[in-house]
Amino acid sequence: MARYAISAACNGARARFGCQRGFTLAETMAALVFMAIVIPAAVEALHVASGAGEIAVRKGEAAHVAERILNQSLVMTNWSTGAQSGVADEGSDEFHWTLKSENWPQDTMELLTADVTFSTQGRDYSVEISTLANLQTQTTPMGTQGATP
Repeated sequence: MARYAISAACNGARARFGCQRGFTLAETMAALVFMAIVIPAAVEALHVASGAGEIAVRKGEAAHVAERILNQSLVMTNWSTGAQSGVADEGSDEFHWTLKSENWPQDTMELLTADVTFSTQGRDYSVEISTLANLQTQTTPMGTQGATP
């Protein structure tokens, strides 16, 4: 029944204009306005997501640098000489690091902290990793020296 009604309406209009179906000007304008609102918001969301991804990658690289600095200082036992700093390259990026040593309130341990800073997207970021080291047992080329328990 509905098919006959459409067909009948189309037959009446066919005499003058032919049977054409499509969107009205109002529907087309509404779709364009909707796209004008949605597309800039979507592009901005993609830009923010891309920036967050870049920062996450750089923080991962900075954590790798901090871990490497801590491991090297523990093996070389140069952490007890005071604060140290330097620049490390990770790929094409440059990271500034600082190694600090503080007394640990319990036992004869030292708290070693590697702080790595970097700049991206016009802002400075920092990653800090800490570990404990024992003052009594430091490895030397001749072996281990220190107090026996």
